[in-house]
Amino acid sequence: MIKFGPSGNSESFAAEGHKSTVEAAVWCKERDLDCYEYSFGRGITLGAEKAIEIGKVFKENGISISVHAPYYINLANPDEDKAFNSYNYILQSAQFMRYMQGERIVFHPAAQGKASREEAVSLTLDRIKTLRDMIYENDMQDMKFCPETMGKLAQIGTVEEITEFCSVDDCFIPTIDFGHVNAREQGSLKSVADYKIRLEYMIEKLGMKKMKNFHAHFSKIQYSSKGEIRHLTFEDKIYGPEFEPLAVALKDLDLEPVIICESAGTQAEDAMAMKKIYFSL
Repeated sequence: MIKFGPSGNSESFAAEGHKSTVEAAVWCKERDLDCYEYSFGRGITLGAEKAIEIGKVFKENGISISVHAPYYINLANPDEDKAFNSYNYILQSAQFMRYMQGERIVFHPAAQGKASREEAVSLTLDRIKTLRDMIYENDMQDMKFCPETMGKLAQIGTVEEITEFCSVDDCFIPTIDFGHVNAREQGSLKSVADYKIRLEYMIEKLGMKKMKNFHAHFSKIQYSSKGEIRHLTFEDKIYGPEFEPLAVALKDLDLEPVIICESAGTQAEDAMAMKKIYFSL
């Protein structure tokens, strides 16, 4: 089944007096949401005991949970020691995902840096293969590692690049951040066909089994000639993208992803809006 939920907690969550992610499971359930993404974006500061508590409550309430690994992962870093740190950030995130009884770990693949695009992508691909080996060495191949399409031109993570990374092994499935794709491609996602072209490309390359329940992020994002600037809310009427054409494309292609909303402060409300749109079609 397709799932909709927020990345972290909306401003309304705190405004209602809630403080702990433990409370977010019931809060999401009461709003008919299906999933939730916990961010380790600025580092893993959560203790194992608290992670286990979070996982227990989310499991009891039927809300699936994923994690976002630290933002500063860079598998194209020319420094081998720093690359090794990136492997560890991903694997540590996976360990905490185990504590939380989930299976999906989202991560940013890399930044181009001073290398050529071809060199950076090639190095990232090699490092993805090393990561695969480490995943198996740590007996984590039953989990889903989800490299994400990125919104800035200087980042590694086009639709084509993410597709190539995910072809390395069954443990990799894509995170398609449609706001990032739209920002990177200067407002490319407008029609049902625009979404279908990219999704059909990935289905052709990766197969329906891997794409059926792919991971997705959705939000409207302001962008410049260099790509992503900042996340917006569904109130934005300038930058997009709009969700309804994607909903049609997903239904037409028989895809049922986990869709995480990353709107700026209204992520739960906008996730609810997406779910309403999807099931109204």
